[in-house]
Amino acid sequence: MFKEFKEFAMRGNVVDMAVGIIIGAAFGTVVKSLVTDILMPPIGLVLGNVDFSNIFIILRDGVKVAGPYASVAAAKQAGAVTLNLGIFINNIISFLIVAFAVFLVIKGINRLKREEAPAEAPPTKDCPFCFTAIPVKASRCPHCTSQLQGTQGQ
Repeated sequence: MFKEFKEFAMRGNVVDMAVGIIIGAAFGTVVKSLVTDILMPPIGLVLGNVDFSNIFIILRDGVKVAGPYASVAAAKQAGAVTLNLGIFINNIISFLIVAFAVFLVIKGINRLKREEAPAEAPPTKDCPFCFTAIPVKASRCPHCTSQLQGTQGQ
């Protein structure tokens, strides 16, 4: 059973998939940082110094400290139950960026794929009498000298 699992795990498709998942996770981390650290601060400034990661609704005050809370982290530390709308917005933006990047990669890969050339007619045909390969245009077999019937390409 271990040998079968090893063969399964070492197949090209499984290894390729594992590499893709690892690279995808790393890419997700980079995109999350892009959204959280690069895109959202200027958007928050334009919207009046709004920090999207700290937009939340308190569903129940904390047992340790009552609200209001300055941040989601402070609310969670106080034991409050919160609905974290800002973090959700950040995650939606991250998803859209990842989806767009994957779309661009797939589009680029599809563009690089070459269209398969149409199959060319074979340059030779077999003699029906001696089965020797002869040119398609031949009317007589050079090996057995049989007269070939019909037209070219037979």
